[in-house]
Amino acid sequence: MNPDQKDVFGFIKPLVDVHTMGVYTIANLLRDCGYKVYVSKDDVNEAVEKIHKINNYSLVKQWLVNNKITRLGFSYRLDPKEGSDYFMSLYSLLKADNMFEAQGGQITQIFFAGLPDTCDIVKGKTNGEVLVFPGNESPIESLRMLNVPEYLMPKALNQQNPYDDMRWAFAKKMIESERYKLEPAQDHYGYPTCGTDTDSYVDRLNYARSKHSLPIIRTHSGPYNPNRMEALKEYSSWCRDLAQSKLLDVLSIGSSQLTQSNFGEDWEGKPNGGGVPVNSEAEYRVIKEEAKPMLVRTYSGTKDVPGLARIHERCLNISWHALSFWWFDELDGRGHNSLLDNLKEHFEAVRWIVTSGKPVEPNVPHHFAFRGADDITYIITGYLAAKACKKMGVKHLILQNMLNTPKYTTGVQDLAKGRTMLKLVRELEDDTFHVSLQSRAGLDYFAPDLEEAKIQLAAVTCLMDDLEPENENSPEIIHVVNYSEAVRLATPPIIKDSIKITLCALHEYRMARAMGKIPNMKYDSEVKEREDALYAEAKEAILMMEKAIPNLYTPEGFYKVFVEGFLPVPYLMDQNRKFPKATMWHTAIKDGGIKVVDDDGKVIYTTERYRKIISQMQ
Repeated sequence: MNPDQKDVFGFIKPLVDVHTMGVYTIANLLRDCGYKVYVSKDDVNEAVEKIHKINNYSLVKQWLVNNKITRLGFSYRLDPKEGSDYFMSLYSLLKADNMFEAQGGQITQIFFAGLPDTCDIVKGKTNGEVLVFPGNESPIESLRMLNVPEYLMPKALNQQNPYDDMRWAFAKKMIESERYKLEPAQDHYGYPTCGTDTDSYVDRLNYARSKHSLPIIRTHSGPYNPNRMEALKEYSSWCRDLAQSKLLDVLSIGSSQLTQSNFGEDWEGKPNGGGVPVNSEAEYRVIKEEAKPMLVRTYSGTKDVPGLARIHERCLNISWHALSFWWFDELDGRGHNSLLDNLKEHFEAVRWIVTSGKPVEPNVPHHFAFRGADDITYIITGYLAAKACKKMGVKHLILQNMLNTPKYTTGVQDLAKGRTMLKLVRELEDDTFHVSLQSRAGLDYFAPDLEEAKIQLAAVTCLMDDLEPENENSPEIIHVVNYSEAVRLATPPIIKDSIKITLCALHEYRMARAMGKIPNMKYDSEVKEREDALYAEAKEAILMMEKAIPNLYTPEGFYKVFVEGFLPVPYLMDQNRKFPKATMWHTAIKDGGIKVVDDDGKVIYTTERYRKIISQMQ
């Protein structure tokens, strides 16, 4: 081991915080630099959450000692007071136990990652002794803050990309001009069924297309308030405010974890973790009425997925159903369903949704990316979910493409990856199956500097438009991620400004392209070369998978491709080692994207990997 890599990094977070992407991103980068890195499992995370309970500190200490961790990172991205309390409780116990190097212990450094307000509290309480990461750091800045030598850093992190620079300059100029503040509403509320109980996404889509005013705008939001009834009351006022603005087409309910995991049950004593705490059909109906004439959608649950689909249909007239298939279960700790049971429930839910005629949105590829999957796996999982939906009779699919995931993906790679998935899924289209592209920014993309975040929002909107630059109807839906994402929950004024920034960037970017002021990325040779390579690799891999697993598009087939390791998730928290083949593969950033690599960092192509898996299955 290089002397500069003698440190062992450990990352830990309270179990209630389901935000894991930042942890995996930095852990992956440090591994790429050659360091040993350990990410705590659920038992340790739960112990941190209740650190003063008997034996819990001992469990955390055992994890630190057994793994010889010298540099400890703590992450919490929810409420600032709770975050600082969790961190300071552990910090105080470690000090009292003489665990730090200055006291003769093994820990040379402890650092904290969280919202800027939480970071300020932690810095104040520790007299600045603790290094903090408020979220605006680039990957290379994060490594430098951790004193990683430059020569150990992946070379790709230092590369500048002309396309990304161009979009940034365009977005910066637009934001500084503040022209977005004058952006008018598209006003998609003028068709006969709008705001009625028979309103639908397809009606709004057709109306917007007839006006040449796509995209449909969706945003995801909800207040944080520990008082459940006050939170619901506040959300009702948000709904009325957003409806009156005429800026928003689809209100996406930012439902709480308990809404998804324990709907209709007694929540007494259970941690909620933020979000709109809906717990009855009557409360859903109130939201639906307050939101009119906006359409409404919400996430599926973590159990009884078919039952919740029925509830969402009758109480919300849901615009489309969002289903996670492999996720929100034992894999990610969001629910208690086993993987196979979860898949069975999802397939049953889709079959019922078909009877309602509503579209289905598979919330799939980015969840694999969150756990370290490579770009080909991102593409393939989007295709698998789409084809399964078509086979079950779905007529209209919402294809979500999350850009900037992970956030150090280059723009040209994002275009190639998104176009490849879109091309494959569009090959499924016919007279009975239609696809709407829904594009959005990445979950951890935005900086806590709000002015910088506004520029990022405009820049990623340009990226969305470059997926199909000569199609005025693409993307059909934009999920506007609010620019305050890294700092605080978005209130209606922030939501409305975020929509205006998105629309202004979209319109001005299209105008600049038409005038020849920016390049038409449809003809960019680098993007085309990457796209062709990704398409060929993904297409062959899908055919290999379909041949090896005859029942692929069933719950059992989806289960098999996961447990056999076709879909690598190296940063899955699999504490019970139930899915060793899925977590055995390594991935790394290569040429602006994510690829599967061997122990020496050499790329392993998907078809090569699949042949090995298939030979071991037989």
